[in-house]
Amino acid sequence: MRIIFLGTPAFAAIPLRALVEAGHEVVAVVTQPDRPAGRSKTPQAPPVKVDAVELGLPVLQPATLRDPEVVEQLRALRPEVGVVAAYGEILRKNVLEIPPLGYLNVHPSLLPLYRGPTPVAAAILAGDEITGVSIIRLIRAMDAGPIVAQATLTMPPDARAGSLTDELFAIGSQLLVGSLPLYASGELQPQAQDESQASYCALLRKEDGQIDWTKPALVIERAIRAYDPWPGAFTSLQGQPLKIRAARVDADWSGAEEPGTILDRPTLSVATGSGALELVEIQPAGKRMMQAQDWLRGQRGLEGQQLGVE
Repeated sequence: MRIIFLGTPAFAAIPLRALVEAGHEVVAVVTQPDRPAGRSKTPQAPPVKVDAVELGLPVLQPATLRDPEVVEQLRALRPEVGVVAAYGEILRKNVLEIPPLGYLNVHPSLLPLYRGPTPVAAAILAGDEITGVSIIRLIRAMDAGPIVAQATLTMPPDARAGSLTDELFAIGSQLLVGSLPLYASGELQPQAQDESQASYCALLRKEDGQIDWTKPALVIERAIRAYDPWPGAFTSLQGQPLKIRAARVDADWSGAEEPGTILDRPTLSVATGSGALELVEIQPAGKRMMQAQDWLRGQRGLEGQQLGVE
C-alpha cells in the first residue's frame, strides 16, 4: 500500500521500520523540524528522520501542517492510507481527508483508557495490572476514533515508561501490519469506543518529577518508574539536587519520623506518608547514576536529615 507516515520520537521509528519490512511503499515520512539540543544548541534531527534517511525514504519536515502548500504537497503523494505515531501536531480536517482510508494511529493504551499524550506513565501511576496498545482510525477528537485492533499486555511489576513504551510500540507495530490488509479490504470494521469509559492524561511537566514525601511509598515508587526517562524523579539533599531512578517499598515500616527523613538503617531508606522507601539507584549532584549502597558507604551523619528541604 502507498502509505504516508507521520511520527517524531524514537519509539515512532518502530512501526515505520515494520511497515517497510512488510513491503509497503512509504511515499513520505513527515516529522518535526530539526531542533536545537544540548548545551551547544546544535540543531538535531528527530529520531524518525534519522531512521527514515537510513531506510532511504523521502522526509518532509514542515513547520506546521496548517500551511496550504504543505497540504497540497501531501495530497500530491496520493497515499492510500496514513499512519501516525506521536507526530506532535493535531491533524486538521483537510489533512485527515487526504488518504481514502484515513489515518491509523498507534496509541499505547487500551482505549478509551488514557486518551492523551502520556498513557504509559498514566497506567504505571495508576498501578494497572493490564495495559496494551490500540490501533484506531483518527478523527478530529483526541484519541477518540474507532478501534481497528487492540492487544493486551500484563504490566511488568518493574515497568518503566521508556522501556514499556518501546515494548508496546513493538507489539502495536505487528498489530498494525497484520491489520492493514484486513482494514483496507473492509474485512476488519473499526468499532466505536465506549465514551462512558474514557479517561484522559495530561502532558508531563518538569515539576511533576519532584517527589512529595508525604505521599505513600507505593505511590512514590510508581512515580519514579512512570517518570523514567522524563522528567525523572528528583528531590534535594542538603540543598543539592538528588535524582532517583529506582526504589523499593517497605510498606510495613511504621515509624514516627517525618516524611522525607532519612532513616537509621543499613540501606538508604526514607520515611514517607505511609511506609518507607529504600532508594536503590540515585544520582547525587555532580556524579553519575549509581547504586545507592555504593554512595552510602562514603557518607556520614545522614540519619535524620530531611530530603526535599531547600
